[in-house]
Amino acid sequence: QVQLVESGGGSVQAGGSLRLSCAASGYTYNIEYMAWFRQAPGKEREGVAVIATGGGSTYYADSVKGRFTISQDNAKNTLYLQMNSLKTEDTAIYYCAASTLYGGNLWRVARYNYWGQGTQVTVSS
Repeated sequence: QVQLVESGGGSVQAGGSLRLSCAASGYTYNIEYMAWFRQAPGKEREGVAVIATGGGSTYYADSVKGRFTISQDNAKNTLYLQMNSLKTEDTAIYYCAASTLYGGNLWRVARYNYWGQGTQVTVSS
């Protein structure tokens, strides 16, 4: 089992920055990918950024490329999402997720075995 706990959400004005953290604990050795997803009211959960835990390759949704950066600190078992130039449309609950599956569609919600409880990010104009 893996436990994921997010932190760092909050309220910020458009153009501002936030950094989300996700602390992983438990049996983390077989995690292949970690990701950030978000879900806005009335919308489906969507992938924001993914990182391959082994090689460190990163992948981003088009809507956040150039503004968000996903990273990991393996020594601390912590995942980060640095969010810059925030827009009102970035407002959502942000979830940390972990997958033990290798390859396939990295944006598919169902491939992720473990999820955090979510943290609210609100961007105002």
